[in-house]
Amino acid sequence: MDLLAKNSTTLEEPQWNSKPAWKLPGWAEPLMVVTILFGAMVMTRRRGYRIFAAKPGVYKSTLDGDDSARSSDELLAHDAGGEDDAQEYIAATKNMPKTRKSLGITLKTPNTSQFKNNIHSRILQRFPFLIEMFYWVINYGFYRMTAILSNEIFAGRGIWTVAESHGLAVLDFEQHGFLSPLFPSEQEIQQWFMHGHQDALTVLNKAYALIHIPGTVGFIAWYYYIAPSHPTFATVRRTMTLTNFMAFTTFIFYPCMPPRLLPKEYGFLDTVRHDDAQSVWMSGKYVNSLAAMPSMHFGYAFCIGCTMIYHSGMFRRKLEHGEARKSWAWKVFYLSVGVGYPAMILTTIVATANHYFLDTWIATMFVLLAFMSNKVFYVFIPLEDWFLWVLRVELPIPSTGERFRDLGYRL
Repeated sequence: MDLLAKNSTTLEEPQWNSKPAWKLPGWAEPLMVVTILFGAMVMTRRRGYRIFAAKPGVYKSTLDGDDSARSSDELLAHDAGGEDDAQEYIAATKNMPKTRKSLGITLKTPNTSQFKNNIHSRILQRFPFLIEMFYWVINYGFYRMTAILSNEIFAGRGIWTVAESHGLAVLDFEQHGFLSPLFPSEQEIQQWFMHGHQDALTVLNKAYALIHIPGTVGFIAWYYYIAPSHPTFATVRRTMTLTNFMAFTTFIFYPCMPPRLLPKEYGFLDTVRHDDAQSVWMSGKYVNSLAAMPSMHFGYAFCIGCTMIYHSGMFRRKLEHGEARKSWAWKVFYLSVGVGYPAMILTTIVATANHYFLDTWIATMFVLLAFMSNKVFYVFIPLEDWFLWVLRVELPIPSTGERFRDLGYRL
């Protein structure tokens, strides 16, 4: 690695003259995220459904046909003479266990429909987006554990020593590996911004600090509201979740120091902290600073970009059921965002020395692999049934896109 340091172009650090135009107080970013989440919860609430209804009934989704059965009674032909038999049948079958298949095994799980009128079930039915919030709390909890577990695993050698060696190995692969012609120099890109383009770098510093968490949360909320169907939204959510789990596992077993934390002789500057632009999400006891590989900033951006391109409908011959064809203006807009957003995030994470180019390659591979295998989460459905049974709660009917359908799919 000494040879790598000698081969790296060591440039004098220029005077940092740009000053942040403004700095958010520590409470502003959490408030921003909470506002987005609860705003989405209200916007996607189930209209016409009351939590404290005098006579609880069964909600009929706008996705149901006119002839859809609304209760177990409607599944039986009415026969006055056989009314007692019908009532006995309903009593015996209305809470029958569910049949689930997982890993080729048929399982019986509890039927939680008996809990549909419990107060917490009715709250979820009124605000189905709460389920999405719970899913992401699980994701965040897993991320919080990565730094702790990685420190435990590498306690003997020292986590910082291991992470630095991994970071230098990435640089060595990019500069001297057989694929080196495909990797631009991160150092040269940062130096281009540092010499004569510091105002642009200040903007990128703010973008790095503010876009990742609020932007991703905002995307989830927006797509839940606007997606053409819940299965489409769920595919995106499962893809992002599986990408998270693959990335988090990598963080634990392959801690990697970002360029900004490497020794000074490698020529990188931590511009975000130098410009005092760091996010509240970038500090704290459980934040994993040694999680450069892969780049989740780019992983999320790539997934969001692909979703935007899909949503444009430009490269789809067949639209989803009930989905209206968009105007060319909207198609171009979504396509531009789909390409431009990942490109902007890529520029940001490299210019601020937070990631290597190889990090983005691995993130892209993880997203593609997660998309192809996102249904692996189906194996947890039986476990979810039991968890809901323990909580005595019924899973709500998703309200994905219901409110937006009233607008006629114009976006």
